[in-house]
Amino acid sequence: MKLTLVFALSFLFALTGCQSTQTSDPAALAQPKASAKAIEAHMMFLGDDSLEGRDTGSRGHQIASNYIATQLAALGLEPAGEQGYFQSVPMRKALLVQSSAKMSLAKAGKTTNFDYPKQFFTGPSTLHAKADVTAPLVFVGYGLVSKEFNLDDYANLDVKGKIVVMLSGRPKSLPSEEAAHIQSLKAENAAERGAVGVITLHTPSEEKVRPYANSLMYLTSPRMRWLHKDGKAEGEFESLTGSAYLHPDAAKVLFEGASRSLDDIFADLAAEKVPAGFALEGTVNLKRESTMEDITSPNVAAVLPGSDPVLKDEYVVVTAHSDHIGFSNDVRSKDKINNGFMDNAAGVSIMLETARLFAQQAERPKRSLLFVAVTGEEKGLLGADYFAHYPTRPIDKLVANVNIDMPVLLYPFADIVAFGANHSSLGATVDTAAAAVGITQSPDPMPEQAIFTRSDHYTLVQKGVPSVFLMTGFTSKDPKQKGGEVWGKFFAKHYHKPTDDKAGLTADFGAIRYDAGATFADINYGITTEVANNPQRPVWLKDSFFGKIFGKDYNKQK
Repeated sequence: MKLTLVFALSFLFALTGCQSTQTSDPAALAQPKASAKAIEAHMMFLGDDSLEGRDTGSRGHQIASNYIATQLAALGLEPAGEQGYFQSVPMRKALLVQSSAKMSLAKAGKTTNFDYPKQFFTGPSTLHAKADVTAPLVFVGYGLVSKEFNLDDYANLDVKGKIVVMLSGRPKSLPSEEAAHIQSLKAENAAERGAVGVITLHTPSEEKVRPYANSLMYLTSPRMRWLHKDGKAEGEFESLTGSAYLHPDAAKVLFEGASRSLDDIFADLAAEKVPAGFALEGTVNLKRESTMEDITSPNVAAVLPGSDPVLKDEYVVVTAHSDHIGFSNDVRSKDKINNGFMDNAAGVSIMLETARLFAQQAERPKRSLLFVAVTGEEKGLLGADYFAHYPTRPIDKLVANVNIDMPVLLYPFADIVAFGANHSSLGATVDTAAAAVGITQSPDPMPEQAIFTRSDHYTLVQKGVPSVFLMTGFTSKDPKQKGGEVWGKFFAKHYHKPTDDKAGLTADFGAIRYDAGATFADINYGITTEVANNPQRPVWLKDSFFGKIFGKDYNKQK
């Protein structure tokens, strides 16, 4: 799961949430109980050193996938991949040749060379082994376009054959989840208008949240994209040859001689104004070289067929990502394996236990259940996005997605957060299922972080499928523990670190609460049961932004 430090630290001040209204009788959801021991056993295997951190495309991740597939097969679930239980996801992995990164500005007979990585950095390309582009510059504000919010930062600007210069981030006035979606389209906006490169400016507000220096830790990280059947890399744009991320001090020279200085632009941002775009003087040259390797990594998919002669052709999808980040590059740590015990061995284990609860019932639910362990979440939701584009069951037959990503099983949680609950009728379903086991549902405690758009379920949201992303809430049944503080401490000290393993977490928190994992599985079972047996499909709410842009056709099928 992708999170920010500010997100985690904010939990220290957001320890409780508002209880949602229960919509039906909890007693109506009579159900079996999940096993804490089963969840512990799965986590011990998936989080073991022998899997070497389950990096996407690695042998360790393949072993994890084999384990998940055999567990589902042992439960009697049927294969639902493209090769038995597996859906092989083709990917391209690219690394930047560090010495090749160059950026220069030619203006008024003078050439300014920028220092890599002190003044700018760039990443590898999965399209161009060698990239070399020289073009004029156009400042395009934030580079955002949205009909829904009446935004067009490209209005009256000609960027064809030019390099666009844009601000990082987005206006504070935009609602966070909607803004996160709009922001994700920045490169696409530039490519559609004929730009040949993108320079992104680090801003003072971004510096407060994510210092420029912190980004330098990832200079040697690979860039990965999944490949379409024709070999085209998803999310890449052929015309965008060059890219750079520029320190604000270095960026000032780009605005010299222009109608407005960079200080003027930053003053606008401080006043919460959105600066209009304009042409800049001079041309910029961007160069880089990349090495590329094509790899594969599997999703695992299994189905429990439904019992209703009609509804069995519809599917409730339960997802959790099986990958993590492999070995650590931190020279300060003797332990180099990022085990991902909570992220996301815990989520996969809860998914497997949910599957067991269904498989061992005499009466199957009316709709079919599709369990999918996806790869490449840590590399940009790659496996989930591939599945959304190439689903192993018809996309219009997928009625809902319940996603489990990084439940923090370190305290007896008293509430659950379902990101996306405010966008569809699934919110009421979560209320009912949680109440059945004595748990309340709390609203998103950090809406400004737009978590709804940042895990695997969001790829199905973009295909119109109502979805929720479940995480442990931030209140605790134990008065001696403050759930939000435990969550924040986990993130600050253990997230994406080798200490996200049994030894590290036990040493810091005293115990892994596998019983909390069982409660989580009980809730997951309850949600899935209600969706699977309800004659009506879940629907998008009328005022949901995501329902309006993605779910129009879906709601017509209800």
